[in-house]
Amino acid sequence: MKLVILDRDGVINYDSDRYIKSPEEWKAIPGSVEAISHLNQAGYRVVVAPNQSGVARGLFDMATLNAIHQKMMDTLAQQGATLDAIFFCPHANEARCNCRKPATGMFEEIQQRYNIPLAHVPAIGDSLRDLTAAAQAGAQPMLVLTGKGQKTREAGHLPEGTRVFADLADAVRNIIGLRS
Repeated sequence: MKLVILDRDGVINYDSDRYIKSPEEWKAIPGSVEAISHLNQAGYRVVVAPNQSGVARGLFDMATLNAIHQKMMDTLAQQGATLDAIFFCPHANEARCNCRKPATGMFEEIQQRYNIPLAHVPAIGDSLRDLTAAAQAGAQPMLVLTGKGQKTREAGHLPEGTRVFADLADAVRNIIGLRS
C-alpha cells in the first residue's frame, strides 16, 4: 500500500497565527487540492494528521472543526480527490499528550490502522514539530515552504534526511516521480 501523511494548515490550506476557526477561514493553497488528486490517481492513500489545539483553547468546538473538515472534503471532492482519514490532536501543549506533534501518537495510530510500517512513507508538513514527529516515527519528513515552512527552514535544526519543496504540488510531483 502506498500512503502519504499530510499536515493541514500551511500544507493544504493557508495558515493563520490566529488559527483557522471556521469553515469560511479555510482556503486551499493553490495547487494543493490538485496535488492530492494526483496522489489519489497514482494509487496513494492520503491521510491528514494535524494538531488542532484551538479546540482545547476554546477557540472553536468539535462541531466547528468537523465543519472545517467537511469544507476541506467537499473542496477536494470537487477536484476528484479524497482523503482516507483525518487524525487530529485536540489537546493544548500543556496536556502533554502522546498525540500532539512532535509526539508520535498520531503516526502510531496511522501505522496501526493501516497495518504498515511507516519507513519511507512521506510525511509532509510546514513546521519543525511535523518533521520531528515524522522522523521519530520512521517516516520520511518533507518540508513545504508554504505556511510556516520558510521560517522553519530558516530556523534550521531540521531532522536528518528532511527533503524540502516549494509547496505540496512540488512535493507530490517528486513523490509520484520517484514512487510510481
